[in-house]
Amino acid sequence: MNTTDRQAEIDRLRWQCRRGLLELDLLFEAFLAQGYADLPEADRVIFQELLEYQDQQLQEWLLGKTSPEDAAIQRMVGIIRKAI
Repeated sequence: MNTTDRQAEIDRLRWQCRRGLLELDLLFEAFLAQGYADLPEADRVIFQELLEYQDQQLQEWLLGKTSPEDAAIQRMVGIIRKAI
């Protein structure tokens, strides 16, 4: 993927990362800026799947209050938490 395509993908995701909770907005924005570009393609797909979950669930996972049951989602949550 070239630089222009990668930036377009990140811009599109930035809109998807805008949530109803400020904490999630800040966490996702930080991850997009600091860690997303380094993910392999398979992990980018998992990140996009993660964005389909509801805000409250995402907040609990990203703040470490609970853990996802799905192993791939759980691993992605860990990647995000380490990156920010």
